[in-house]
Amino acid sequence: MKDYQTGDLFHNFILIKEASKGTTSNGSPFLTLILRDRTGEIDAKLWDVTKEDEELFVAEQIVWIQGEVIQFRGKSQLKINSIRPAQVTDQVQIADFIERSPVERETLQEMLTEAVHEIENIKLQRIVQAFTTKYDHDLFTYPAAAKNHHNYASGLAHHVVSMLALARQLVMLYPEINKDLLYAGVILHDLGKIRELSGVVTTTYTVEGKLLGHIPMMVEEIGHVARELQIEGEEVTVLQHLVLSHHGKAEWGSPTPPLVREAELLHLIDLIDAKMNMLNRALENVNPGEFTERLFAMDNRAFYKPLFEKEIIKESV
Repeated sequence: MKDYQTGDLFHNFILIKEASKGTTSNGSPFLTLILRDRTGEIDAKLWDVTKEDEELFVAEQIVWIQGEVIQFRGKSQLKINSIRPAQVTDQVQIADFIERSPVERETLQEMLTEAVHEIENIKLQRIVQAFTTKYDHDLFTYPAAAKNHHNYASGLAHHVVSMLALARQLVMLYPEINKDLLYAGVILHDLGKIRELSGVVTTTYTVEGKLLGHIPMMVEEIGHVARELQIEGEEVTVLQHLVLSHHGKAEWGSPTPPLVREAELLHLIDLIDAKMNMLNRALENVNPGEFTERLFAMDNRAFYKPLFEKEIIKESV
């Protein structure tokens, strides 16, 4: 939807990401739809709906829509003129509409495997390998979050690999860093998201995710895997601490603050990569000289894209 502007006509297939019911002031039922393709999302209203409409137009349903892009309260919205569910003969599938990592899955797998092999501490390497084997498919499929950062297919692996690239540079700059511990923390810190989140298409929180959260679940699982592998020692406890503290503060979801050097670095690397991902994606949607929409996860700030970025782009080509 990124390429559509206000006033553009829309005649195409699109995926319903979310559908919620509502009622107008005069009691007429309607549906609020969040629609998406690989480039982005747009809201739409479907008015005067019937019970059949409510059953047809649900999350993860592909639909054909004829309509027009309009502005409503400063945001783009799709005005629906006609809508129908996709048929088998239309030869469209959900994968056609899901945003994907900018790095191919095979490349992410290669880069992660390389990092695991660089871990020299045998205890940490065995624990990490146990997890990358157990979650081999989901790790390279799941998003890193339901919204805000890396919230696309393979986003979890993209987040981990990007953080590993930052960690590698920090290890070169500060050789005192325990590389093995930092790499293990980076790879495992968000793996609990696989249990916390429902999947790729309509990403919501599981019951387990809502009640426990990915951090406590992962800390517990590290202990369980270590016992299965008969691994004991301080490495297990400190690795659990890195996962437990990677959000930095209690109000951000970590029961304890970072109390180990590598834990502090993990927290900072996580913040950098998450924020840069949000900023880069938001800035892609505006022209030089314009501000982004307000980004809730960035303290509700709108970010400016400098005019001289045009020159930077030209010089880099």
